[in-house]
Amino acid sequence: MQYFWNDTVQNFEVINGLEDLGLSCSSIYSEHTTGLSRHIQEYRKLFFGINEITVKVPSLFKLLIKEVLNPFYVFQLFSVILWSADEYYYYAAAIVFMSVISIAISLYTIKKQYVMLHDMVADHSIVRVSVCRAGKETEDIMSTDLVPGDVIVIPANGTIMPCDAVVINGTCIVNESMLTGESVPVTKTSLPTSGAEGLTTYSTEEHKRHTLFCGTHVIQTRFYTGELVKALVVRTGFNTEKGQLVRTILYPKPTDFKLYRDAYLFLLCLVPAKTIVIESLDIITITVPPALPAAMTAGIVYAQRRLKRAGIFCISPQRINICGQLNLVCFDKTGTLTEDGLDLWAVQRAENSPFLACMATCHSLTKINGELSGDPLDLKMFNATGWPSGCHSLFLVFGPQSIQCITVFAVLLQPTYELGIVRQFPFSSALQRMSVVTRRLGEKHMEAYLKGAPEVVASLCKSSTVPVNFTEVLEGYTSHGFRVIGLANCQLETKLTWHKVQTLNRDQIEADMNFLGLIIMQNKLKPETPRVLQDLRLANIRTVMITGDNMLTAISVARDCGMIDPQERVIIAEAQAPRGGQAAKIYWHYADSPTPLVIKKSHIQVGRQFITTSMKGARGAYHFSMNGKSLAVITEHFPELVPKLVLHGTVFARMSPDQKTQLVEILQSVDYYVGMCGDGANDCGALKRAHSGISLSELEASVASPFTSTTPNISCVPSLIREGRAALITSFCVFKFMALYSIIQYISVTLLYSVNFQFLFIDVFIILVIAFTMSLNPAWKELVAQRPPSSLISGPLLFSVLAQILVALSFQALSFVWVRYQSWYEIWTIRKTVNENHNETLHIDHKNIKNYENTTLFFISSFQYLVVAIIFSKGKPFRQPSYKNCEHLPLYLQDLRM
Repeated sequence: MQYFWNDTVQNFEVINGLEDLGLSCSSIYSEHTTGLSRHIQEYRKLFFGINEITVKVPSLFKLLIKEVLNPFYVFQLFSVILWSADEYYYYAAAIVFMSVISIAISLYTIKKQYVMLHDMVADHSIVRVSVCRAGKETEDIMSTDLVPGDVIVIPANGTIMPCDAVVINGTCIVNESMLTGESVPVTKTSLPTSGAEGLTTYSTEEHKRHTLFCGTHVIQTRFYTGELVKALVVRTGFNTEKGQLVRTILYPKPTDFKLYRDAYLFLLCLVPAKTIVIESLDIITITVPPALPAAMTAGIVYAQRRLKRAGIFCISPQRINICGQLNLVCFDKTGTLTEDGLDLWAVQRAENSPFLACMATCHSLTKINGELSGDPLDLKMFNATGWPSGCHSLFLVFGPQSIQCITVFAVLLQPTYELGIVRQFPFSSALQRMSVVTRRLGEKHMEAYLKGAPEVVASLCKSSTVPVNFTEVLEGYTSHGFRVIGLANCQLETKLTWHKVQTLNRDQIEADMNFLGLIIMQNKLKPETPRVLQDLRLANIRTVMITGDNMLTAISVARDCGMIDPQERVIIAEAQAPRGGQAAKIYWHYADSPTPLVIKKSHIQVGRQFITTSMKGARGAYHFSMNGKSLAVITEHFPELVPKLVLHGTVFARMSPDQKTQLVEILQSVDYYVGMCGDGANDCGALKRAHSGISLSELEASVASPFTSTTPNISCVPSLIREGRAALITSFCVFKFMALYSIIQYISVTLLYSVNFQFLFIDVFIILVIAFTMSLNPAWKELVAQRPPSSLISGPLLFSVLAQILVALSFQALSFVWVRYQSWYEIWTIRKTVNENHNETLHIDHKNIKNYENTTLFFISSFQYLVVAIIFSKGKPFRQPSYKNCEHLPLYLQDLRM
């Protein structure tokens, strides 16, 4: 990130691109659409640099330096130098050998991840583009030379976008799967220039339906009257959307996990305080096991391989341990808990209305290689009209109470009935609607058709055309889990020409419309969803739904899948921002009752009382639900209520991508270990921010998520948590074992004060074998309500370690003294010889030292290592017992061969 000095504010600032200038949409057209001269382009290049997202693959030497600076390896280097100076060459050589193997494996893994990321980013990152210079001339340049302010020409046959650019002329069909995980092509239209929209400040977030993002694939372009499709470059390099994604992957948010922090504190506690200088250094080096770095990662490596066999791929192995602590999992609804597609269940239409024409035209579909492509919902609606085949049969009106189809009708259209789409206003998640302007063949006047959330559509229609029982009918459908879409239309003025229509904003067109009716879509639960949520609930893991869908539909799905039990009640919190001089308000009411309880900001204590009383009175049988707008108002005006609301909130509807990320952060702030499971569409921010993000999409966006499942359902979630718990328990077991191994050896060395081949045998043939085999235990088959500990500095863990230390000390001290009272015991003495000058000299035969204390402690300590390994190899309820490792050993050997 490059900072620039701002003389006005006397501070350093970051300039990302044109967006930072606060330009309005109309000023972008009037001031920045003619292109840059070569001189200005070269000048701006000095500020923004080369337009390239470069992921440099570090050399092995740099990675090696970074790896060996690990505190464990620094300590091992110190130990090796000390042992070599003290002539313990064999032991030092063995430690060097083990450390080299551990470092080599780590370097291979890190290097492989850098290469994969580099290949993904570098793919099609440098292309030739045509730019418009000041005037009407165009010039072909390399994409690396682009700067904010350049006007580029989008080819008719498509391209890979090398920058972030806003469309200023024409229309583009774009595949944004690289960023959103959604493979459905979307339509990008030119930036509005007039009316209220033209006066708004341009923002890539608010105007993303007009912005082409770096790394996305422009499939097709549409242009009229021979004009070129043009886009204005707004951001380049790492400032682009793709660049920010890559930066997040390279420098992820640090995961503050107590295990690794406590490991260093625990090791410091093992170091004795008072000993003689040179000899104490020997003892200190023994207290930190040389194989500790490799042994600590063994359990994670085995867990990662087991997850891979289960179809779950991991790009951040250290997150596996954190999965063992998850106590709340957030789920997206559509495509995650429910099926991807929607089925057209029925329609309810006004009589003598152009309902079918609205279904056939109000969409964002396009033909690619002769096939219709676009949003699945639009595709389902269009195919249901039977427009291509001439068959137009649909299901008709049914009562919301009985939810049964009453009759079927057929609409037969004349063969010459053709409609052309003159202009399109794409679907906006903020506005919750889309619209099109059409003209029927042979007629002069144009018509506008609108599709969106029923309550939004009704608010834009003439009140006389909206049925009196609209609210009751809508609630009847949504409460039964149906997704409902409202349709409307209006006839535009006869005098309007094509060019005039292009200058109108959507507020002028989407006004005084006629309500046409409702489309009722059914979104079925995935078969695995209820079972998985039941398993999580039995394991005391909270489940929360975060969706962009209707509130009542989400609540209905939550009841159907078991997230909310039938006897439990749902309290909906609807917040209203301050307006007209009135303070902010919260309207509380039950999901099945419209009668509200009003709480004003000045009576915030009443709100706290209401929440507390409701929860205590129901003994946990209440769930809170709210939409994204209400959450934003409560966060701003009622911050004291936010923690309690999210502690008992289960359904969060009409949530934007940013609000999903914000909710994950709020849940983390109240000490939850949060998991997020989504299908990759609009969930990337939350997936990245959660402690453990699980993407059900295998597209490029999965690179931003720590875990990706090839199985497109949530059955991967309990599997991941079970493996995380097994890996976490394994880490504790291995760490305790390695600590006890060091203590046992320390006791032995303190008593004997000698180091020889026996300790080399212990380190290489006993400790390494045990450390790697005790990590093989697979995860337990079921999720239990108990969670593994998260800290090494805890009472039960310290008690178990101290108890084993006392046992080891007792046995070794007893055997050390007891062996001296045996009849066959001989005191080891230093052999002395007398030379010709009658001087005594010491003669020590290092290869033949008959020392009974040494031999006794060697056998005792060797068995103690085995006993401690068995004691610390905890099985149920998080891992399978150790004797079952033989069944899984062939799979691990197969992984090693691969």
